[in-house]
Amino acid sequence: MDVLARIERVLDRALALPDPGSTRLREAMRYSVLGGGKRLRPQLVYAAGLALGAEPETLDDAAAAVELIHVYSLVHDDLPAMDDDDLRRGRPTCHRAFDEATAILAGDALQALAFEIVAGPESQSAEEIAKRLVMTRLLARGIGTQGMAGGQAIDLEAVGHRLDLRHLQNMHRRKTGALIETSVLLGAAAAGEFTGSRVEALQRYGTAIGIAFQIQDDILDVTGTTADIGKVAGADAARDKPTYTSLLGLDGAKRAAEEQHALALESLRPLGAAGAELARLANFVVGRGH
Repeated sequence: MDVLARIERVLDRALALPDPGSTRLREAMRYSVLGGGKRLRPQLVYAAGLALGAEPETLDDAAAAVELIHVYSLVHDDLPAMDDDDLRRGRPTCHRAFDEATAILAGDALQALAFEIVAGPESQSAEEIAKRLVMTRLLARGIGTQGMAGGQAIDLEAVGHRLDLRHLQNMHRRKTGALIETSVLLGAAAAGEFTGSRVEALQRYGTAIGIAFQIQDDILDVTGTTADIGKVAGADAARDKPTYTSLLGLDGAKRAAEEQHALALESLRPLGAAGAELARLANFVVGRGH
């Protein structure tokens, strides 16, 4: 199955929005979501769900929802009140391509649409309703104060300060790692597995690659170019933000990423051959150049 092609079709369908209230709002939402990207989080949904025996169509809603949430977070993260970035995925950020108010509304609408999708249709079996409730709770926890929003708040407060490794990991496990871990768990939940050794293994895997992803981001901010990474290189250092590279040095950060990579691969042992795609994604996380 061509997962990336499937994701694009699912997202395009989700963003058709025949009655958006404002065509400009719909354009801003589609511009932000359909303008490229690694699609790591929806790939993780499919990889985890398929590893547990789910059919692809049962994973589509979770995959779409998590990517819509991710993009909403990027749109808001780029705003002048946050990081005030001009580039995202090699193109002008949403508030530059449209305007600040439209970008705020586009982010809000993407978040709302994500929860509408993960909640599912009005007519569902009791079993499906129970599954969707678990998925909704996972998504909410991953982006709230325990996850993405809490991590972003810590990040804003940490500018100009030096964090030790424990506090830095706490910040990034929330800000970046929580949604990556949530993606893996959403795949398991969509497959109908909520507890047990395989879910615990997937959670360990998600935690490890979530940390590894952020470490690699910090490395690329130092070693990458604006053209390669699709956003302004060196921005973290310019803002005096605490990063793995500023704390551990470039070589130390690379070793830390490899340690998390090894933990992720070790976590997949209970899945056997079924975890091959998850292993490939873990390799991608630490080997990517953008």
